[in-house]
Amino acid sequence: MATLPFDDRNIKWRTVEGFEHAAYQILSIDEKARIVDLLFKFAANERIALHRHAAAYRTLVLQGELRIYRPDGTLKEVRPVGSYVVGQAGGEPHTEGGGDQDVIVYFTNRDIDGPVYELLDESRAVVATFGIPEFRALLEEQTVAAA
Repeated sequence: MATLPFDDRNIKWRTVEGFEHAAYQILSIDEKARIVDLLFKFAANERIALHRHAAAYRTLVLQGELRIYRPDGTLKEVRPVGSYVVGQAGGEPHTEGGGDQDVIVYFTNRDIDGPVYELLDESRAVVATFGIPEFRALLEEQTVAAA
């Protein structure tokens, strides 16, 4: 079921090459408090790369529904608009994506001590990580592009 659209016309969505079906907007990075806040937009009826959360997080679904899939592709959970979830670092690797419309989710990553996200291949080997340094570089690019 479609939800009321989140008015994102003033958000300049950015993408990372090779990271399909996802766009982001970094909201803030607080290195001292070890927090990264950002918005993600995942495409409708698509899935992003297999990954694991390596930092504690909180999410709030602002538009659509967030679908979470196990590594074997089976649907694990559906989080409807308005869902607020608190999660811990670690946990099962998974993919996620939108339902029948693009999903927009606010993520706040907390207690960062190393990577925030670990991107995994099919054998669950880590192929890339995103931590504060990588998010700082993306924020700098985002800021330059907005100027």
